[in-house]
Amino acid sequence: MKRAARQRLVLLLAVVALLTWAGWQLQRDARNAPGTLLTLDPDSISHVALSFGGASTTHYEKRDGHWWQTDGKPARVDDARLADLTGIAAASVLRWRAASDFQPSKIGMAPPLAILVLDGQTLEFGETSVTGPQRYVRVGQRVALVSVRYMPRPPGTKVTELH
Repeated sequence: MKRAARQRLVLLLAVVALLTWAGWQLQRDARNAPGTLLTLDPDSISHVALSFGGASTTHYEKRDGHWWQTDGKPARVDDARLADLTGIAAASVLRWRAASDFQPSKIGMAPPLAILVLDGQTLEFGETSVTGPQRYVRVGQRVALVSVRYMPRPPGTKVTELH
């Protein structure tokens, strides 16, 4: 075999090895990704309950493709606002930890700043992390760190986009 052909063969084998390693790494990263807060599809959610601090809980229900507040006399509400709330289910988690790793009072969970219930699954929102623009969210026996933009906001609160 000539020297040039041998060099091309070695180069080809190196490229194949790198591509194989990259494919393995991508699969490994996908398996170990933290995922989302809930496995619910935001578009399929039909019941929402939201409370802030010690305030009373507001209940919403999706009827015929539109959202209604069901407390007292039913009234139509802003569909976009409720789409934002249901979209929190698909929030990308930056990191998961066991709830037992934290003292609830130190991360704003005694009591939570906000409680969002999506089709019976509860999300409790705590303080902002000291390590960056991240919020603690308790989901069952785990605590997630998510971007602060996923914190529910009271009705009438202006949204400020983070860049």
